[in-house]
Order: sequence, then structure tokens, then C-alpha cells
Amino acid sequence: MIMVGLALILALAHLLGRLARRCGQPAVIGEIVAGILLGPTLFHGALSETLVPVDTRPMLTTLGNLGVALFMFLVGLELDYRLLRGNGRTTAGVAVGSIVCAFGFGVLLALYLWDDHSVEHRLAFLLFIGAAMSITAFPVLARILTDQGIQHTRIGALALASAAVGDVAAWLLLAALLTLTGSQNSWQVLLVVPYALAMVWVLRPLLGRLLAAPARGRRDPEDGAVEQGLSATQLATLTALLLVSGALCEWLGVHFIFGVFLAGAIVPRRGTERLRAAVRDRFETIIWMLLPAYFAVSGLKVDLTTVGGDGLGELGLILLVAIGGKFGGAYVGARFAGQSGRSATTLGILMNTRGLTELIILGVGLQLGLLDTELYSLMVVMALVTTAMTAPLLRWAYPSRMIDADLRELAEQRIGEPKYTELARPVGAKRPEAG
Repeated sequence: MIMVGLALILALAHLLGRLARRCGQPAVIGEIVAGILLGPTLFHGALSETLVPVDTRPMLTTLGNLGVALFMFLVGLELDYRLLRGNGRTTAGVAVGSIVCAFGFGVLLALYLWDDHSVEHRLAFLLFIGAAMSITAFPVLARILTDQGIQHTRIGALALASAAVGDVAAWLLLAALLTLTGSQNSWQVLLVVPYALAMVWVLRPLLGRLLAAPARGRRDPEDGAVEQGLSATQLATLTALLLVSGALCEWLGVHFIFGVFLAGAIVPRRGTERLRAAVRDRFETIIWMLLPAYFAVSGLKVDLTTVGGDGLGELGLILLVAIGGKFGGAYVGARFAGQSGRSATTLGILMNTRGLTELIILGVGLQLGLLDTELYSLMVVMALVTTAMTAPLLRWAYPSRMIDADLRELAEQRIGEPKYTELARPVGAKRPEAG
């Protein structure tokens, strides 16, 4: 039955994902909607229990988590540090501004919601809503940037870096919440920083020597150059690295997606261009099959039948706080860092992307009893709305002519670097569709 459930989820998720892309939205919107359609919202759960029985969902969740892990590893693997040179002030300003502002408004919102959605731990509830409002969905943001063809621009790099910093802070806060609710030992959280330092300063040099070892390759018939391939040992090493790093982060109280992202980020960049391309080719097919399962299973937990008239009013307030807090904080932070109004507006729009990471945090809150089903459903709708509005607003704030100009400028600065020659494309040229 697990195979039938996975096949059904994949078919519906990819169908709605393609429809979402035709509407100018990231595929994740359609994939989450697929889960909602399969969930208890329609026919009071009869459809979901028939098509995706409860006993098959843990295995589907495991497969979805594997897809998320591989995707986040590739995001770290493709992170371009050179785009961040001289932009540390802006990254810090956007990250801190968006977190502080969104968190503060989120706590005030939680005080209002407490009467109707009270839980055992009031302080944990207040902090959780604040943390949930502070989230930017790092992997979904990466997909949107890729869809728009701006992942290699300065704005794209700034947005990714700011989202990474902000999400690490949010996950550390979530780890503190787990400690507060008795779900996590406090001393483990203290090991997060030493672990990250060990990955960068100890494991990275060792990994560089291993990946520098010659692998089997093939000779290009045009220029005679030998293209380095990916050996089975190297592939097994990188796969084991991302899995172990994710598991260790889970043990430390930080979600596994940051462990696998860190594993990809520490892979040396110099001399590994072809090897990283080979890794990307191997993983992308698996990701294409498994990632929709995670979005769909998350949607299965949403029950919109519990939302009444009062719930719609709460949804409006949640959206106002979520959008205003992230945009306002990111905009002010970027302006204080010396960015132009258009750049600050673009970063504020991008920081409102929630999607995947928001769903992960909301799932944790539901599991810990910090959210009831109604509030969980409203927060999922908020995540969908804030993610859906990102692409159209981004096209308004950062039009194609500006993207083309930025990419040409970047290519001219890096003339002679094969990896970046493809960035120089004619104005108006169609970008390749993301998978």
C-alpha cells in the first residue's frame, strides 16, 4: 500500500506542481495543495484514509525527509561564497531586522490568540508563535531564486545568506523551546557551535584531500581534456557525510536540514567544479521523486473544515503580522546597511517566503501540543499565501531587465571563469525552467 500511496502523491503533486509553474508560482505551492486535497479537508478525511492510509504515512514522511536532505545538501553545495564578499553588513542587517521585528509582532499576536488556543505552556506558546513568524523557508527560497534565474546575483546571494542566518537563529530558539517543554536536554544545544567549527576547520581540509584524489574520467572528443568523474568512494563519502551531519544536528536539537546544508557548504570549491556537477546530476533525479512526498504529507495534516468565521478573522490578523513583520524588519535592516530602496524592497519580499521550513516548524509545534488543529491549519494557509505572493511581487520589484544587467555585470567581472560564462545571456533570453 505504501507504493500505491507514494505513486498517488507523486502523480497529484507533480500535476499540481506543473499547474502552479504555469501560473508563475513555485511548484511547492501545487505540491502542498496536493497534500491538502488528499487530507481531511475533503469528505471529512474519508478520501485520505482510503487513498493514503494512516499506517503508510510514517514511511512516506521518511522518504520525504530524505528528499529534503538531498535538496538541502545541494543548496549548500552550490552556495557561492564570493557573492557575499563585502556584504556581511547587509546580511546581518536583513537577518537581524527581519527576525527581531517578526518575532516581536509574533509574540504580541500570540498574546491575542492565547484565549482561544491556550496550551499547557503559555511561555512556550508565545515563543513558538514568535519563532514561527520569524521563519524564511530557506529551501523554498532557493527554488524560487532558481526559477527566476537570480540565484547567482548579489540579491540572490544576500537573500540566501540572510535566510540561512535567520533560520539558524529560529532553530536555536526552537531547540530552547524543546528544552523548556522537556523534549530536549539543554546541554546538547551548547555543542552546536563547536560542531559547526569542527566541520569547517577540521573536516573540510580532510574532505578536500579526499575529493582531490583522481577519479575515473572520460576524454572530451572536442578538446581532448579529461573530465573528472565521480567515483563510487567519493559518492558514498558525500552521502554518508550529509546523513551523519543531519543526524548529529537532530541530536543537538537543531533540525537536520541545517546539518545537511552545512555538509554541502563545507565541500571545497576550488578544483571540484566537475565533481560537484556530477553529484548534482546524481541527486536531482532522486530529489524530483522524493521531495513532493514531504510537501504532500505535510498537507495531509491540514483540516480546513475546523475554520469558521472567527478563524477567517484570525487568518487575516496572522497574515498581517507575518507579512508586515518580515517585510518591515528586512526593509529597515537593508536600508540601515546602505542598500537602495529597490534592493531593500526585493529583500523584504524574498524574506517573506516561508513554505517548507515553516511547515517543518509547524509540524513540530503540532507534535509538541503547542498548536491545535485549527491554528495549525491557519498557519499552513499563511505559509502558502506568503510563499505564493513572493514570485509575482519579485517580478515587480526586480524585473527581468535588472536581472539581465546584474548577470552580465557578474559575468564581466568573472571573465575567464568557465563556471560563470553561462551567466552572460542576451536581454530577454528565456531562462531554463527549474525541475
